[in-house]
Amino acid sequence: MSRAILQVMIRGRVQGVGYRAWVEHTAGTCGLEGWVRNRRDGSVEALFAGTPKHVADMVALCRHGPPSARVDSVTSETASVDELDLRKPGEAFSVLPTV
Repeated sequence: MSRAILQVMIRGRVQGVGYRAWVEHTAGTCGLEGWVRNRRDGSVEALFAGTPKHVADMVALCRHGPPSARVDSVTSETASVDELDLRKPGEAFSVLPTV
């Protein structure tokens, strides 16, 4: 089974609306590993690892987010296992501190 790892940047009204909690829950439901965090510029950054289909589906879901969010753009790029290792030890998916 192949594995995809994508780092995703979400911009818009995505902080203060439960976006990180929504990503954590949705990624877990999709069986993905990774992490999510706020950025000081007002965006949300996430990393998703799993089957290519599940990762692509999660990126598509990020274009909408939770009901109170307004997503203006979602960009993604291939990432490495090194970035995946930023998650907290023992967790499949982590909410990380703001950077």
